[in-house]
Amino acid sequence: MAVSVWSSPSLADDPFRSSNPRNIGDSTEAAFKAIFEKGNYLEAKRYLQQAETQEPNEPLAYAMKASLTYSSIDWKGESAESKQQKQALLDEFKLYADKTLQTAEKLTASDPLRGNLYTAVGHFLQGAHTIAIANRDAIKSGPQALSKLQQVFEYLDKAEKIAPDDAELNLLKGYMDLMIAVNLPFSNPNQAIERLEKASPSYLAYRGIAVGYRDLKKYDKAWEFAEKASQITPNNPELFYLKGQILVEQGKKKNNNQDLIKRAVENFDKAIAKEAQLPANVVKQLKRERDKAQRRITGG
Repeated sequence: MAVSVWSSPSLADDPFRSSNPRNIGDSTEAAFKAIFEKGNYLEAKRYLQQAETQEPNEPLAYAMKASLTYSSIDWKGESAESKQQKQALLDEFKLYADKTLQTAEKLTASDPLRGNLYTAVGHFLQGAHTIAIANRDAIKSGPQALSKLQQVFEYLDKAEKIAPDDAELNLLKGYMDLMIAVNLPFSNPNQAIERLEKASPSYLAYRGIAVGYRDLKKYDKAWEFAEKASQITPNNPELFYLKGQILVEQGKKKNNNQDLIKRAVENFDKAIAKEAQLPANVVKQLKRERDKAQRRITGG
């Protein structure tokens, strides 16, 4: 991977577009693939460290750094040390949310589509920080978070007017729609699914569609798209995790079908086998869900 990335730095791949590609940057593109193709967050962190110094004007790199930082936060830790660590990570998250916004605003002059798109992402991340520092209390953070959400939609609309069928736009907006659907009442993942059908790369779009159908409790459709994603990225532990979740729900719907639950545990175990490359908090939740599924088999 390292040889291929650095052998031709002027020909950086665009992970979203096969035509009219952007020069997103070798390290940023490699980090993107490490996270979303491989589910390897440790490898992604190394590439993002390189991107910060060698590709300082790429907002996608800062957005990924913000997301990785957020995923590292232990929300349940109550010790003084845990609270101190949480605050340090929240400060780091805010730093990269701000950098996402700043670099996106600069990019708008040369690339209005991606500039407006990542300006929206920057505001989205800042809104997430606002909610996080209020201990994820929707009432305390409501007015500020709502203001940020309005700015998110404002800049997404600007980007969409430029290129409504752009794969990167539809991927990011589709995933943001999924997060909003999960966290806001009366929201529906159907709109996110429609977005993701126009998105690229396909393996990540399929995974998002699978999540959307999972949340709609359409587990057969969720499985169909999780399988499509797996055919392209067969070794991604996060896909094994997702498939385990879908199988558990299918099993519960079929009177605690033991074969389905056992297959779920097998998929959870495949994800756990790669736990070293996943965020610690993801691994903790994964193991909790695995153990709960196992108890459905043993009756414990």
